[in-house]
Amino acid sequence: MVREYHKWNSSRLGREMELLIFGHGGMPVLAFPTSGGRFFDMEDRGMIGALGGRIESGDLQIFCVDSLDGESWYNRQAPPRGRVERHLQYEAYLLNEVLPLIRQRNGDPLLTAAGCSLGGYHAVNMALKHPGLFTGALSMSGAFDLSGFLDGYYDQDCYYNLPAHYLPSLIDPMVLERLRGNRFVLATGWDDRCLGQNQQLDRMLGEKAIPHELHVWATPNSHDWATWARMAQEYL
Repeated sequence: MVREYHKWNSSRLGREMELLIFGHGGMPVLAFPTSGGRFFDMEDRGMIGALGGRIESGDLQIFCVDSLDGESWYNRQAPPRGRVERHLQYEAYLLNEVLPLIRQRNGDPLLTAAGCSLGGYHAVNMALKHPGLFTGALSMSGAFDLSGFLDGYYDQDCYYNLPAHYLPSLIDPMVLERLRGNRFVLATGWDDRCLGQNQQLDRMLGEKAIPHELHVWATPNSHDWATWARMAQEYL
């Protein structure tokens, strides 16, 4: 399997960022780690191995990025506004530095965002906000309302980065048309602490007629890497 390591200094983040690429072609997948996770977690936790056959055959190419959640949503040392600003810088890094690398390496017209736990939030948020760049998202045990991370603070940037807040008010016909041409998959479990948020987003997507699937697994310990690896095999 082709495996590439990349590191560069991000001017938008003011720090070095690392990522791994697995595969040589096929549908590109921008893969987010769990909350506070690292770019190598999908390899170390068995996700890449679970998808190994499809990666080696050229069906999938996985771009595993690093997390910045410890400097944004989880950074209790920073004021809430600073947490949101750091998240926006992370989004700018993804859009202006990582996506050009993906498109330089892969000309497939599809682009899926995928992630587990808080990585599922990132995947869905990016795909909803940028339907002209992404053609779908796979969230495994994702959470979609992070207002509890902001200590009661709320502004326009908070609103536009909380899918459970902005999706019900989305009325732009051009954006909706693009979203209706994409594919969203929400995978969770009956014992998953994020089950309620997935059911809520399922209803919101349905109300907007955005094609999507909600899969609720009856497996124990569904908020775990072993289950996420099986979900990725099933839905990517």
